[in-house]
Amino acid sequence: MEPPAVWQWPAVEQRRRGSDAETPRVSCSSEVELKSTFRELVIYIVFLTDLCIVAFGMVSTDMYYLNKLMSRLFLEPSSSKDNGSSFRSIGSRADFWRFAEGPLLDGLYWDKWFDNATLTLQNNNSHIYYENLLLGVAQIRQLKVRNNTCSIYPYFHTFFEDCYSEYRYRAEDRSGFGLRNKSEWKYTPAPSLSLWYWGSVGLYNGGGYMFTLPKSKQESVEKLVFLRQNSWLTRGTRVVFIDFSTYNANVNLFCIIKLVVEFPAAGGALTSSHIYSVKLLRYVTYYDYFLASCEVAFCLFIIIFLIQQVIKVVKLRKEYFRSAWNWLDLLLLVVSILSIAFNIYRTVEVSLLMKELLSDAHVYPDFYFLAFWQVFYNNMIAVNIFFAWIRVFKYVNFNRTMTQLSFTLSRCAKDLIGFSIMFFIIFFAYAQLGHVVFGSQVEEFSTFYYCIFTQFRIVLGDLDFETIEAANRILGPIYFITFVFFVFFILLNMFLAIINGTYSQVKADFEVISRQEQQIRDLFRRSGNKALAKLKLKKPEMDTNPADESSESEEFSATKRMNISKLSNGDGANEKSYLKLSKLQKGEETLHQKYPYTEDMDSATAQSYVTMAEFQQLLRRAAELETELSYTNAKLKRVMKSMEQLKDTSGKTVQ
Repeated sequence: MEPPAVWQWPAVEQRRRGSDAETPRVSCSSEVELKSTFRELVIYIVFLTDLCIVAFGMVSTDMYYLNKLMSRLFLEPSSSKDNGSSFRSIGSRADFWRFAEGPLLDGLYWDKWFDNATLTLQNNNSHIYYENLLLGVAQIRQLKVRNNTCSIYPYFHTFFEDCYSEYRYRAEDRSGFGLRNKSEWKYTPAPSLSLWYWGSVGLYNGGGYMFTLPKSKQESVEKLVFLRQNSWLTRGTRVVFIDFSTYNANVNLFCIIKLVVEFPAAGGALTSSHIYSVKLLRYVTYYDYFLASCEVAFCLFIIIFLIQQVIKVVKLRKEYFRSAWNWLDLLLLVVSILSIAFNIYRTVEVSLLMKELLSDAHVYPDFYFLAFWQVFYNNMIAVNIFFAWIRVFKYVNFNRTMTQLSFTLSRCAKDLIGFSIMFFIIFFAYAQLGHVVFGSQVEEFSTFYYCIFTQFRIVLGDLDFETIEAANRILGPIYFITFVFFVFFILLNMFLAIINGTYSQVKADFEVISRQEQQIRDLFRRSGNKALAKLKLKKPEMDTNPADESSESEEFSATKRMNISKLSNGDGANEKSYLKLSKLQKGEETLHQKYPYTEDMDSATAQSYVTMAEFQQLLRRAAELETELSYTNAKLKRVMKSMEQLKDTSGKTVQ
């Protein structure tokens, strides 16, 4: 899949600018290589189209609408009376119980129809918004820490008898408490397939003290009231999870909802939520089967690309790993293979677990595991298609603008690496300063992670200056002014200066090159005409010249245009050589008209006289040699003149 190098380096320009200079060469790839690149480009476009279909088949606007619907129902207050009991307003354990006994149960159990008539639940099932079936029942789970898991300073031993640290796996409380007669008072170990949850203040495992809500709303209210009155939530409680799942048959989407309330050791409560709308039952409609065929085609493409890369590695060996495009190909293959593996694993797990999860309507079906891997698979496909689009640059390097861009980035890579080291030293120094000074009072600087993104926002002009000024009236303005001055006005302008300076040099080098994209355009045009001719939509074109003569004439015309562009900026000697070159070209045309070369010439005559092709080649070599000699002569004159000026300057200095 390696395209031919369209731009290369000329010997003349490299001698003129020095051995380390990088100046593009005029010689263009042969038509055979261009046709090979064109075929590879067509195949890759087909592959990219197939990958786009697979990627866009993973998502739909129905997923966003379903997520928004569930978020509005369970996270936001539905009326003025719920302002103090909505999920996002939870700030204590009492607020949690008000939310659980009010908005949570109202959202889970729908017992009213459109006209407020009593809704008879079909098979004792709840349909949220009348369309989303509540699968099984909801589950509530908490994790606790043991008492005396933190150290108290000796002076305060008389004031504090109990001490509950932040959540850690080793500090987790697994002993029974409370009434000890039911499962909600006993610790349940984490299932084998459960995932750890990364919260705002801790990393939590999949076990804990858990219970499920009954199918009836009234029974659920009674159970929650009973647990609240018997202090199911204690001082050692560090997190509570509320999990439930729904299925919408209209759009064939599962909605898995996880509501999290964390109780940090500092007090209060923090809320977060995860709502995943995923398509676990993949192949139902005709469009789903079309996506399945695209997935099979994607697997075939990956197998072909893998074989090609293995052959290239065997042929090139160490040279293979010196190309950035080859590394991108390997990255694309690795991500693609992982995506295929995750898709197969997810499909097998869904088929095995779906029937088991839905077998008992009074048990919580844990679809969060499947939803997590489905979202992970979607992310892998997203990364895959991103690198696939980046790889398109590999085939558009024949374009003048794209070539200039690639040469600019490659030439200034060392300068950018050195600049990046200096930039991030200053950037991280300011991030550390901001975290230490403002971290205890400003949310944007509360962690070093937040400081990094906050400083990028400052560069973009997105920061509330009053917050850092209120946190520290002396260091706040000093931090802000110096950061903007050094990072925004100095470092970013240095970065732009490196790019602009290198681009100007590359653009000046490319001025000596003729527009060789015309050859690529002609190839695309001829390929399109041939395709239309095969479809009988256009008459076929007749090529009178052989392929080798056409490519030879194109190379000669490109060389002639290069010499003209060079000589247009030269001195008098170059102008004379250009006039001689024109005379030679006119003499060539006169000889061609006076003594035309015919293919029916005898073999003896062809061996006795110089053919027109040989004469044309001789003319080209002579013209190129004369141009180089004239340019070298002019450069020597300039060097001698500079040496004389230096001698005169040194003589005056001695006097």
